[in-house]
Order: sequence, then C-alpha cells, then structure tokens
Amino acid sequence: MSTYEQEREQTLVIRPPKRWSSFGLRELWRFRELVFFLTWRDVKVRYKQTVLGASWALLQPFMTMIVFTIVFNHLGRIHSGTVPYPLFSLSGLALWFYFSNSINVASSSLVANSALITKVYFPRLSVAVSPVLAGLVDLLLALVLVAGTMAYYGFAPDWRILLLPAFIALALVTSLGIGLILSSLNVRYRDVRYAVPFVMQIWLYASPVAYPSSAVGQGLRRTVYGLNPMTGVIDGFRWALLGTGRLQVGEMLVSVGTALVLLAFGIIYFARTERTFADLV
Repeated sequence: MSTYEQEREQTLVIRPPKRWSSFGLRELWRFRELVFFLTWRDVKVRYKQTVLGASWALLQPFMTMIVFTIVFNHLGRIHSGTVPYPLFSLSGLALWFYFSNSINVASSSLVANSALITKVYFPRLSVAVSPVLAGLVDLLLALVLVAGTMAYYGFAPDWRILLLPAFIALALVTSLGIGLILSSLNVRYRDVRYAVPFVMQIWLYASPVAYPSSAVGQGLRRTVYGLNPMTGVIDGFRWALLGTGRLQVGEMLVSVGTALVLLAFGIIYFARTERTFADLV
C-alpha cells in the first residue's frame, strides 16, 4: 500500500449527523478504552484525600439503615414480613445509593469536564457514562455489607441470586437514561445541580426502600406507584437477593419499559444537544 493510500485511510471526515444516526453509540464503542480510563479515573478521584476513603460506600447505607430502623420500624411500626427490618432496608439502600449517586455525579459530569470538552474531540457520551459505571464499585462494596448482614441473620441465597445481575443492569439502564437527560440540561440550566439532590431525596421516599411496596395497596394506587421504575427494580433486587416474596411480573414489565424509554429518550436528547456543549459549557 502506498503512502498516499495510508494517509487517505487515516483521514477523519466530520459530517453533520443524519436524522436517524447511531446517536454516538458507534463512536462510543470505538472509544471504549477512553470510557474505561474515565471510569477508572472517577473511581480513584471519588474518595481521593478523604480520611475514610472507600469506607463511605459502606457507611452511607449502614448509617441510613440504622436511622430507618429507628424511625420507620420502631416508631412508625412498619414491618417487613419474614425479613428482619435492618436487612430489608439495607438491601434496598445498597441499590438506592448506587442509583442516587450515579445520577448526582452524571448530571454534573459535562460541566465538571468542561476543560476537556472544549479542547479535544471525543464522544461526549463517554463523560456521562463513566460515573454510572464507576458507581458499580461502590455497589459491590455495599453488597459485601449486605452479605455480612445476611449471614448474621441466617439468610442464605437460593437460585434466584443468579438473576441479581439482571436487576443491577436494570438499575444501571435507569440511572444512565436519567443521567444523560440531566447532564444535557445542566449544561444550559445550571440550577439543575441544585434541584437533583432535592428530587432524589423525595424519590427515595416514593420508592420501596424504607417500606415494602405492599404497603401502598392495590388497584389504581399500585398501578400509579409502579410507574416509578425503581419500584420494580428494588422489589426484584430484594426478591433475587433475599429469596423472599413473589415477583410481580406486571410491575416488573412496567419498570423495564419505563427504564428503556428513559434510556432511549436520554440518548436521543443527548445526541441532539451535544453540538452545543462546547459553546455553553
């Protein structure tokens, strides 16, 4: 092959995206090594120069579990059936903190990486994806705490534990979809970063973390409650992890559908607004 042909093969041609383009997914795959390095950077930076380090991934759900046990179980008389309430709340909090922290970090990821975005070309999608992937490390540490609590109460997982990665993946899809939407909005509207922690705090109590979803009742209320994608995710997560209860197939399908819609809308909205990031960030 001649030198001219080699240079021609290495030429990068940038064209405006088509109406039905790949929305940056093909570029994201080409730059997968960059996604890995950004994810690893987020893991290392998250607890840099902290006294307790990665122990915060254990302290957050553990201390919140103690508060929930006192307030909801002892004072509010909320019971969790055959599962001890501390284990019940801790299992939900482990997944919830992954979901909440991923959205909080992903929503501000573009602004936090403004120096990088305005100087070099790379798929901007990788900046918003990496915090969601980095949060899996915290989730893994929290699951070690949950496993220790299960051993303390004498709970052993059964075959349903094999389905646990599916519910974690569903939480990841939901976090990514919302994170893409909020990160795009935060570039234009900087007050998004103030609204996200407030919304996540309300969302916590609108999800079956501190109480079982059966407390909501049946009928229309349960149907509306099931539109929250984290309802089916957390219920399914507990079902697979603790091996108790019955999986609500209809509720799970609603959660899966909502999560996929959020992800699709997030990718499309991110791709449509990406061209303005460098000017606004």
